[in-house]
Amino acid sequence: MALKFPESMDECIYFTRRKIDNSTIVAWVFKEKCPECHKALMGKPVEKGKVKIRAGEYVCPECNYTVEKGEYEDTLTCNIQYVCPFCQHKGEAQAPFKRKKFKGVDAVVFLCEKCGEKIAVTKKMKALKK
Repeated sequence: MALKFPESMDECIYFTRRKIDNSTIVAWVFKEKCPECHKALMGKPVEKGKVKIRAGEYVCPECNYTVEKGEYEDTLTCNIQYVCPFCQHKGEAQAPFKRKKFKGVDAVVFLCEKCGEKIAVTKKMKALKK
């Protein structure tokens, strides 16, 4: 599949590196272009040079088009490079950037391409028991 790795954090809405037991996961979500003007990447609103990280919407810096956070994030794709904690397979995957409950924790869940086990990228740094 050969996923494109981000060159800068400015390209990403979400980026994380996780080490769980004997496996590693790197996950990132690229920003998308504005659906209205197609010129700039959507991002959180900026006020006085500072990004409002807790804002509930995404704004285009060119045309000021605004989209609700949930509506925008549901259209994004999470890119994942991983080493499976179950079979040690090194692989890449893509999953919708929708967090679901997995063992009681919000997580982006994807399947190992070799063994088919569910692997979760949790929202909070909690170790999931096997």
